Parts: sequence; C-alpha cells; structure tokens
Amino acid sequence: MSQGGAILYGAPAPGLIEAPAGAVQVSPLIPGSTDIASLADGSLEEAVILAPPGTLERDHVLAHALRALEVGGALTAFAPQDKGGSRLKKALERFGCEVTEEARRHHRFCYITRPAALKELSEAIAAGAPRRVSATGLWSQPGVFSWDRIDPGTELLLDSLPELAGKGADLGGGLGVLGHKVLAGAAVTGLTVVEIDRRAVEACRRNLDDPRVEVIWADVRRAGDRLSGLDFVVMNPPFHDGGAEDRSLGVAFIRAASAALRTGGTCWLTANRHLPYESPLGEAFARVTLRAERGGYKIYEARK
Repeated sequence: MSQGGAILYGAPAPGLIEAPAGAVQVSPLIPGSTDIASLADGSLEEAVILAPPGTLERDHVLAHALRALEVGGALTAFAPQDKGGSRLKKALERFGCEVTEEARRHHRFCYITRPAALKELSEAIAAGAPRRVSATGLWSQPGVFSWDRIDPGTELLLDSLPELAGKGADLGGGLGVLGHKVLAGAAVTGLTVVEIDRRAVEACRRNLDDPRVEVIWADVRRAGDRLSGLDFVVMNPPFHDGGAEDRSLGVAFIRAASAALRTGGTCWLTANRHLPYESPLGEAFARVTLRAERGGYKIYEARK
C-alpha cells in the first residue's frame, strides 16, 4: 500500500460511520480483502476499525493498525457497547494512546492521533498471531470459530460420519477438522473446503496437506458456481452473522449443499437443537434422517 493510504476493518452498519475515501478493506471475514499484517509500518494516514469482540483478536488488530499508521495518523476504533465497546478506551490506553471517546447508537467510538511512542504492540501482535494449538494439534488463530478447541457440534458429527467416497465438499470448513475425518476414507477422491474467514483458510491449507484438497476463500452463499455434481457434503453451518443470530444462514447452507450435490448424493450436517432446519431440509432433499442427538445438537443425513 502506498504512503498516505487508509484502511477499513469490518462492515459497519449503514449510517454508523463514514469510511475514508478509497479505504482498503482489511477484515479477514470479507473475501478478497487485504491482510492487515501485510501493511508496511507507517504507511497509513487513517484507519477505521470495527473492533472484534474477542480480547486477543481485538488487541491484535488494533496493534497492527497502530503499527501501520504514520505518526500523527488518525485511528477511529468502535464497537457495540455490549460487545467490547466499553473496553476499547482502556485497550488503546494500554498501547500508550491518548483517547477521546463518545457513545452513540449503542456503540462506543474512540479517536486517537498516533503518537510517536507506543508500547506493547509486539506482544499483542504475537498473542493474536497464527499458531499450532496443543489441544487439537491444528494450526489456528484467535478470532477463528472455535479456534482453540473442537466445538461439541463438530464432535458429534465426527462421531456420526460414516466412511465417505467420491468427490465432496465441506461448507464453512473452518480449520479442517471435518476434513481430517473425511480424508481418512481411501475412497474419497477430492474435497473442496469453502470458508469465509481468511485466517481459517490459511490454517486449513496447513492442516489439510493432501493433494485431494482444494480450499476456497469464499462466502458459501456466493460460491455455487464452483461446486456441482458432488457425491457428498459435510457441514456445521453457522447461525450467527456479525454476532447476531441469523437462522437464514443455515438455510442458505442447506440450499447450497443441495445445489452442489448430484441426485442421490448425501449431506451430513450438524444443527443446534433449537434451530428449525427440518422444513428447509425437507424442501431441499428427497429424504432426511435424524442420525444422532447429544448435548443440544442434532445430526442429519439428507439424501438428494
């Protein structure tokens, strides 16, 4: 990025804040965006950051933004009051910034001018960086879904999956946990993992080092033209978008799975017990069978 540029991290609600003209998007959750870690030191005039709620992830992003700002550059960091906004000012002050704060529209906004001297940036960058997690043995990064453990819905699906065969996909495949189980089947000829989080995509490529695998950085809802005629799909669909529950996400995944499968192909998926997926599954598939239930999760096998 050339000297004097601007960045935007995240997708603020319309009318909440005005993004700098020509700002480069750096959120890992927006396919095609730039990696904030790749920005040169002191290369920015302005940064606008919709701060993520997790402490390690938030401080990692803020530290990179401050590192990339020129001295005297402007940083605006903001977040919903109930999702980390109330802690933003202290986080920035720990880096050595003088902060002006305001509250509006259920958000806290923090404004700083980048000082010449900062502290603890390298520690925050390291704490939020990619690493191999000892509990799982997988490459991961704070901010990725279930980054330091295998979530119970995925565990139940792992316990329920039969040996698969042919060519398939893992929709919203994350770090590649399901992919490991799928690829253990010698009859599997190919697996396409579709994932919206760039950090998970990069980790998944390291975790699934197998010539049968292709990992795509894309929104499952917009990747339909890349998948067709598949023998199987596995997935643990998300049901939150931007922190708010959105049941339409799971429905979109179900429709995408059906569209990607050949007639007779199967989809294995995890669903939270409270989510009413039976109706959309019935609309998208010829036969739907409940295969397992445990700890608030259900496993379905759906055949097209």
